[in-house]
Amino acid sequence: MSHHTHGHPTVSAKPMSRRNLLQALAASSVAVGLGAFAAPTAASALAAPAALPGALSTASGGARLVPVNRIGIQLFTIRDKVSSLGFRAVFEELARIGYSEVEFAGYTQGQVGAITPAQIRQLLDDNGLRAVGSHATLNPGNIDAQIETAKILGMPFLGQGGAIASGRMDSAWVTAAQTWNAMGVKAKAAGLKLYTHTHDGEWNWTTNADGSPTTRRPYDVMWDEFDPELVAFEMDIYWAYVGRHKFPGFEPIDYLKRDPRRFPLVHLKDGKLNPNIANGYDIIEFGAGDIPYQQILAELQRNRGQRFGMYEQDNASSTAAGGNPLNSLGNADRSYAQIAALRG
Repeated sequence: MSHHTHGHPTVSAKPMSRRNLLQALAASSVAVGLGAFAAPTAASALAAPAALPGALSTASGGARLVPVNRIGIQLFTIRDKVSSLGFRAVFEELARIGYSEVEFAGYTQGQVGAITPAQIRQLLDDNGLRAVGSHATLNPGNIDAQIETAKILGMPFLGQGGAIASGRMDSAWVTAAQTWNAMGVKAKAAGLKLYTHTHDGEWNWTTNADGSPTTRRPYDVMWDEFDPELVAFEMDIYWAYVGRHKFPGFEPIDYLKRDPRRFPLVHLKDGKLNPNIANGYDIIEFGAGDIPYQQILAELQRNRGQRFGMYEQDNASSTAAGGNPLNSLGNADRSYAQIAALRG
């Protein structure tokens, strides 16, 4: 694969976000009030990241593989900034970068202080951002409250970040899936759809009561047991590739193609091959890894179905590719550019 550096020295070199478009219109049509637009915020004053050398090559021409109004971010990626700067500054920076969608990983902002879901919703609206989903820990005891919060934030999906069952017992996964269907009835009545996010463990084999392996994986149990009208999947493509490395015998793309409608969300998390670790891949910012996203997303484009692509990087605050300074929002900026540049 050939590589080139995708530089974006100025914001205007990227697709203009709605927030920047509004600012540009205001600046061009009226001189009065210009000072309000010129005043930097804590987030926008952050140093612009350098371009990423050796970035993922993108085909010139062709349709975008992830439409710019469908590029989202799982806020777990920048949890350190949410905690230190707060939702307001973070949302302003995400809008400046060009993100349209956010997926929550909790509704608190650390040392910045208390905030209500209604206040978070106002900040989303102020910055032209849409809440798509959330990683909560769902159970029959809290599902009603979680649904209410999701409705306030305006999200169409409500999900969970961790596994729905513990261990590998096949029957435990069946029971968990049935519980999720029951919660999914409540979500559907409220105009929402539940979804589950998965890691590598869901690609192992389940076991019988005597501990012997079965012929299906937890992912297969969920596929068989979930009512597709009530519970959807969010494949974390990085963790699926780790699962493929650790528990071979499947291709992630085959699940995605089997019924694309069951994957309204996917996690665009990149990984760099590392044969020296058990996972086989190190998590890295998007475009700097070895997971074949060009091929995967081109294949998905050929299958119908609207899909939310959520960039996520678990270690964005502690790693940076290409010699860039450590800054999770810098990783988010470079990753956005790489996702936006992908063409079929």
